[in-house]
Amino acid sequence: MVLWLDLDGCDEIVACAELSAKVQNKALVSVCFDLRDWFSLIEMLFYSFFKSLVGKDVVVELKNDLSICGTLHSVDQYLNIKLTDISVTDPEKYPHMLSVKNCFIRGSVVRYVQLPGDEVDTQLLQDAARKEAVTSVR
Repeated sequence: MVLWLDLDGCDEIVACAELSAKVQNKALVSVCFDLRDWFSLIEMLFYSFFKSLVGKDVVVELKNDLSICGTLHSVDQYLNIKLTDISVTDPEKYPHMLSVKNCFIRGSVVRYVQLPGDEVDTQLLQDAARKEAVTSVR
């Protein structure tokens, strides 16, 4: 299973919504507010989900095409990730990374996080997303 998260893309979607709201003469503030609430909901859902995967092996692909395998040690509310016992998937291309054993990855530079399929309870994740969506509407 590959989980994709690009928070920079969220900003672009908000900008597009602002532009379309101006064109259609809709309430600009409410459109942006609703989208930002939705994005903060998604961020919290990802944060909770990643916290449940602490101790599991993951592969983090960065926006500069570096892929790092390691054990998820911690994650914070900004989706910064700390990995232990790391290795790179292409050591010939990144020989300087061979001596690194632990790393901290800023959330804004993450392109993909690959998770072990047997560790992900998709039904639980879908139920949590539905529950959060219902409570945010109220």
